[in-house]
Amino acid sequence: MLDHLITGDGEEYQPHKNIRKMIEEPIYTRDNAEFIQGEIKQTIESFKRKKAPGMDGITSDVFLRTFNRFPRQVTAIYNTCIKKGSFPRRWKTANFIPIAKPGQENSMEPSKYRPISLLNIGGKVLEKLLFNRINHNMYKNELLIDSQYGFMPQNCTIDAAMEAKNS
Repeated sequence: MLDHLITGDGEEYQPHKNIRKMIEEPIYTRDNAEFIQGEIKQTIESFKRKKAPGMDGITSDVFLRTFNRFPRQVTAIYNTCIKKGSFPRRWKTANFIPIAKPGQENSMEPSKYRPISLLNIGGKVLEKLLFNRINHNMYKNELLIDSQYGFMPQNCTIDAAMEAKNS
């Protein structure tokens, strides 16, 4: 069934190849401070404990217990990622589950399915650590504009619609 829903990769798009080549060498700035244990622990604790795990089968609860047992080692893993500018390929691999939309359970049409991608918790933690760092930098340096609504805490589509209506 998955073969029917997912097309082959084919050749990689040239602009994507160029970007990948450009980022092979990490850029070091003064903002590349190492992660600290408390920052990582707080990030792991922010995940819901009963969520389905990724392909590695590790839940956030198990990962938190691992961190509590080996905080220096887990912190070293994340700091190596930021130093090398690397996001481990294993953490990018998802367990893909197609969920049929209500009333469409027997359809083979890809548009009748909602894809669920279950990612490994290690990658989700790194992604959130980086997201938090980027957001902090954006706020600290006042790089955001008032009309930015997407991906912003305390803002939603209703706020954007009201802004558009009042303009």
